[in-house]
Amino acid sequence: MPTYVYETIPQKPRQKALRFEIKQSMMDAALTRHPETGAPVRRVIAGGIGVITQRAAPRRSAGGCCGGGGCACGGHH
Repeated sequence: MPTYVYETIPQKPRQKALRFEIKQSMMDAALTRHPETGAPVRRVIAGGIGVITQRAAPRRSAGGCCGGGGCACGGHH
């Protein structure tokens, strides 16, 4: 179940928004009120978690190139 970030919507000038997290099903509607205080809230759109993978560099043959016909790694035949 994903965790969503919400913040209160300030009702007075200089009032700060308070952020909180809550676990909800993706099928649940977004909250409109803080579950404890009843204050109006909005869902905060934040960056997600991404997976970064790194491919291994192509292995060079003894001749200094990738081999296999064409050379895509900058060497010459």
